[in-house]
Amino acid sequence: MYSEVTTAILGGGLSGITLARILRGRGEDVFVLEAEQEIGGLCRSRNDAGFCFDTGGSHIIFSRDQEVLEFMLSVLGDNRDERVRNTRIFYKDRYVKYPFENGLSDLPKEDCYFCLSEFIKTLIAAEKGELPPIVTFADWIASTFGKGIADCYLLPYNRKIWNFPPEQMSPHWVEGRVPRPPVDDIIKSAVGIETEGYTHQAIFSYPVQGGIEALVQALAEPVRDVVTCSFRVRSIRRGGDAWEIGDGTRTVRADRVICTIPLQNLFAALVGVPPGVQEAVEALHYNSVCSVFIGVRGRVPDISWLYVPDPDLGLMNRISFPSNYSTGVAPEGYGSILAEITYNEGDPVSGMADEEIIGNVIGSLEEMDLIRREEVIYTGLDRHRFAYVVYDLRYLENIAVVRDYCQSIGIDLVGRFAQFEYLNMDGCIRSVMDYTGWSG
Repeated sequence: MYSEVTTAILGGGLSGITLARILRGRGEDVFVLEAEQEIGGLCRSRNDAGFCFDTGGSHIIFSRDQEVLEFMLSVLGDNRDERVRNTRIFYKDRYVKYPFENGLSDLPKEDCYFCLSEFIKTLIAAEKGELPPIVTFADWIASTFGKGIADCYLLPYNRKIWNFPPEQMSPHWVEGRVPRPPVDDIIKSAVGIETEGYTHQAIFSYPVQGGIEALVQALAEPVRDVVTCSFRVRSIRRGGDAWEIGDGTRTVRADRVICTIPLQNLFAALVGVPPGVQEAVEALHYNSVCSVFIGVRGRVPDISWLYVPDPDLGLMNRISFPSNYSTGVAPEGYGSILAEITYNEGDPVSGMADEEIIGNVIGSLEEMDLIRREEVIYTGLDRHRFAYVVYDLRYLENIAVVRDYCQSIGIDLVGRFAQFEYLNMDGCIRSVMDYTGWSG
């Protein structure tokens, strides 16, 4: 079967659907090819037994980018609600205020002193020009927050979430994403004066019905007729003056190809890739996510999400409580918990059975006194191969090779795993807006 279109968009996740909506709104001929049976990518949600869980980990709607935020909220319309963030870090059996540097007074006194003292020492060393050069992500953490905050929280948590040593990660991506804490805030935090960090997410929105996938579904309304699901791209080649994209049984011919799928999948389908470029693609690091869904009788703690840096507290790095985001994602009288675990192929987690992982999470939640096993009335699990981009020390070198090659053959890259950048939802939409020159 042959189809002829002007623009083929590879991938029907958040970036691909937003791209199709904007381009078609301008009258362009577009066609979206999605490998899965449903659109949404990392922003898919599962509805089962009255519960709704986001399969790619917990998502909320917030942004420093006011234009993008207004766009997302306008698309959702009335299907949204606002919540005030109440986020904690589980540290030595305490619920420490998030971000950690704004909750120092919640720590044991000796840890509070350690964090404050090391922050001040680091600040003095920086002013004297005595800090060593920043080569790795771990260096950046220590130079920005001091050894105390680094050792107590940031290093153990980042080892868990990235499933990759911070000592082997590039620091280039952190600037602008993780704000440097004001000195006054650190001192106030240590003596117990209330301060707020990451204020751009202090109030967030979430769909009342449908989980985070409701955003993608709303975006897709004007373009559903140009989306083809269950089309896994297996070959991409030039055929005369057009691209030919095949899934083994069907072929789409397109004048232009815009890729929003992972680079690894794109290059598995491209024909005639030079060995040096293929090696650069294979050297790009990423990790996968396993999301564990728990439904319980009664209410869950009044917490938005909870970070779990302690490696001895099971596999999970973050827990969220979706039933605190919306009244429409759990049956009345019940609560919901979503635990996230990052892993890589070949890790112990990748070889564990679903029930074993769920059992590990329930055991950890019991140990943290968040649930009792007899309260659990629903469990589930989902995995996504591509979850987080990992910035190793050769990332900048390798991604430059890959992007230059894609530009040379005329395939545009848009979105999280096509650009291979750690973009949140708002960052994905901003990448689409910038690519299309969108202006409202």
